[in-house]
Amino acid sequence: MFAAERRQLILEMVRANGAVSLRELARVVQTSEVTVRRDVRALEAEGLLDRRHGGAVLPGGLTRESGFPQKSHLATAEKTAIADLAAGLVGEGEAIVVGAGTTTQELARRLARIPGLTVVTNSLLVAQALAHANRVEVVMTGGTLRGSNYALVGSGAEQSLQGLRVSRAFISGSGLTAERGLSTSNMLSASVDRALVQAASEVVVLADHTKLGSDTMFQTVPTELITRLVTDEPPLHDERAAAELQALADQGVEIVVAGPDADASGGDGPPGERRPRREMPLPGQRRTAARNGGPVPQLRSATPLSDQSSGERARVADLRRR
Repeated sequence: MFAAERRQLILEMVRANGAVSLRELARVVQTSEVTVRRDVRALEAEGLLDRRHGGAVLPGGLTRESGFPQKSHLATAEKTAIADLAAGLVGEGEAIVVGAGTTTQELARRLARIPGLTVVTNSLLVAQALAHANRVEVVMTGGTLRGSNYALVGSGAEQSLQGLRVSRAFISGSGLTAERGLSTSNMLSASVDRALVQAASEVVVLADHTKLGSDTMFQTVPTELITRLVTDEPPLHDERAAAELQALADQGVEIVVAGPDADASGGDGPPGERRPRREMPLPGQRRTAARNGGPVPQLRSATPLSDQSSGERARVADLRRR
């Protein structure tokens, strides 16, 4: 395929989906991610799209937000792996809140098999995924339906969360940086997500690598309030995403990374055993440690915090600030 043909196809994919990862672009045009990245740079120079860490989006700056159909086709394998690991953090009989989003929808499909669980949500998609789970109680907020992401927003949703207290909040968003934390492009969605977070003792952010380093208009959760980030492993060449993970870890966020060989089980069965991420320092860790004369930080494998049986536990890579 000639360069002009590749770039036209890349542009058509981004226009159709709103945002597409480099991995997906490389797969469709049948070339390397290095070549795709070069094509994306050329298209950005022409003002036809915007680059993001690990992907490309339609031009529009901080205020643009893709709808659910577009988001549901972006980084699907990564979201599945993230949802598998996040489900391992939830034990029987817990009460949690789950925000709106395509990744949290994947999580909800896995929560359906945890007995005695109570899930508070403003997402119709999360509620739908749990509708037939006999052992899970679903509590929905009030509010006004926002059709683009099938979520309830507004003062009704926020007021229904007042006085609520749960163990954990599982939240997604449009962008995540160490400087501002989690953010989204819609003011109403951001307000409800903040109310969900205030109800929880711990905050777990679910974000695939394409969101790392992206900053959108409305801050949802500042970095200091994020307890744990569950994400996928950035591509080896994406040092900016890896550096963002390091910056988040430096601020005390516990990083749980789905390895590249994770065997996603889908929403119907228990999570399968998975390999941990390779034990190697993130870019920048080795340089920092060497400069300070200290030991080189290493990734170490760990199991999620869960009371489930050993057959249901997924091995993960757990980055903690040393």
